[in-house]
Amino acid sequence: MSFQTPLYKLADYLKWTTNGRIQLPDFQRSYKWEDERIRQLLVTILRGHPLGVVMMLKTGNDQIRFKPRAVEGVALPPNTEPGLLLLDGQQRLTSLTQALTGNGVVHTKDSRGKLMDRRYYVHMATALLGEERIDEAVVSMPGDGVLRSNFGKDIELDLSSPELERAHGYFPVRLLFGEADTITWILACEDKGQISAFHAKVIQPCSTYNIPAIELDETTSKAAVATVFEKVNTGGLPLNVFELLTATFAGDKKYFDAHGTDFRLNDDWHTTQKGFAAHPVLAAVENTDFLQTVSLLATLSRARKDTSGRPPAVSARKEDLLKLALDDYLEWVQPVRDAFVWTSTFLADLHIFDVKFLPYPKQLVPLAAIKVILGNDADLHGVRAKLAQWFWCGIIGELYGSASETRFARDVEQVPGWARGTTAAAPRTVADCTFASSRLLSLRTRNAAAYKGIYALVLAHGAKDWMYHKAFDKIQYVDLAVDIHHIFPSKWCLEHGIDPSRRESIVNKTPLSAETNRAIGGAAPSVYLPKIEKKAAIGAAQLDALIDTHLVDAAQLRADDFDAFFNKRMQELIALIEDATGKPVQHDLDEGDGAESLQQFDPEDAAVVPDLDDLEAGSEL
Repeated sequence: MSFQTPLYKLADYLKWTTNGRIQLPDFQRSYKWEDERIRQLLVTILRGHPLGVVMMLKTGNDQIRFKPRAVEGVALPPNTEPGLLLLDGQQRLTSLTQALTGNGVVHTKDSRGKLMDRRYYVHMATALLGEERIDEAVVSMPGDGVLRSNFGKDIELDLSSPELERAHGYFPVRLLFGEADTITWILACEDKGQISAFHAKVIQPCSTYNIPAIELDETTSKAAVATVFEKVNTGGLPLNVFELLTATFAGDKKYFDAHGTDFRLNDDWHTTQKGFAAHPVLAAVENTDFLQTVSLLATLSRARKDTSGRPPAVSARKEDLLKLALDDYLEWVQPVRDAFVWTSTFLADLHIFDVKFLPYPKQLVPLAAIKVILGNDADLHGVRAKLAQWFWCGIIGELYGSASETRFARDVEQVPGWARGTTAAAPRTVADCTFASSRLLSLRTRNAAAYKGIYALVLAHGAKDWMYHKAFDKIQYVDLAVDIHHIFPSKWCLEHGIDPSRRESIVNKTPLSAETNRAIGGAAPSVYLPKIEKKAAIGAAQLDALIDTHLVDAAQLRADDFDAFFNKRMQELIALIEDATGKPVQHDLDEGDGAESLQQFDPEDAAVVPDLDDLEAGSEL
């Protein structure tokens, strides 16, 4: 990549945006500047102050065929080819193009975001008082040139015609570069002295106003465009890989020649989302996640076909996503769609029913790719069991919290063969999984993936609601408004001096219906359990059997013996974790460890509060 730094006149920029030499790449977001920001931009130019650098990309690169579009407010003939694509400076040049050309009407918004049309004028007498009065001289008017008050009933200022503009002494900024139209307007002015001075001090200096540019040449790669755009486009939002590929795919000539239209990646993503709509857990899948899955499969396919002895890497990194061709996407889009739908069923079987308790949405990226690779084998009993083990290792080991692209690639390469039994070595994610018993004390909110994972494991173990005797399957989970709640209520724990590390630990929480949680309230178990028996019309033995499905000792609960309950349930959860991951848990706590020995796990334990879910239920405090 190389670049030049030319200096162009503002008049040239306006000519190029209106004739199409400068256009926007399709990934650029819509125009969004508000009225006052535009007015201040005009003040900057009229004072002769710099407004910054714009960045442009020369077209003609066969490797980058971004779909171009005109600067907003400009109508171009069909198939007008740009010579330069504007990467940085869209908001400034769009504002100036709309304000300084044509009818001068800018489609903008006020400070509250309300859409409106505005025109801009310079009060000539004020402007001639000196540079320090320019800010005061530049005024914003409604698009029709009429300023009204009293709910539109009274006209405060009418600049709706050239005659009225001249009569009130307001020069329209649309004529700063209007050439013949500007001369016509000036010659019709009655106050020749004022207009002559205004032309010399205001209009003429604008004709030489320059804006520096950085021009990237034709050798610039898509990855370089993305990097440069993100670093310089501080006035906008970070560039999304999906948006870059949207522009690239739309510029695919082969597709256009074959179909007579551009390929619209965004429209295709909407089709994908419609297919996902029936599966709520897939609401967590982002368009870039989908592209990463496609990239993993496309790069794996290329690696398998390579005969050079140095195959390309399997990758979901951003720079490799940007190398995706439209043919790659079209080859894998439907298998990936089907695979993500399959993952929703896989998750449901593991009792993960909604986005709220999905531990790592990003782990669905390699899972979907692995499903495509395995095909129907993914549903074989032994293969599916191995996939579940890998999945739980990623969650309980908390391995997908960062640097996930590298792990994506390893999993896609290693898991399918291991799951099928054709390779003996465990995948890196399974090998890396570790869990210490002390972690159970610091898992206190659903912000942690392992917290959500253990919650799902308890559900999958067969936990039933204490009041309705219903297993928490996908339907009952929703119907009963199931969430995770305290077993020994927060209020009781606070009254009995239970340290926060154990009070708020996942060990003291379990999935229950909203109705059961309300019955618990803030009372001791010895008090709320008889209440549940009465409401559910069941005996103590029946309720004890239901409590047992939550890996809770009912006798310890009825005795309000928190220490015995906590230590016993911790061991039960450890066994559950070991069964799911196939890995031993590190026992780094002694049974009965109390608050004194647990301070290291929670330096802010005094500030720990109950989960918001419990507070919202109005049940425990």
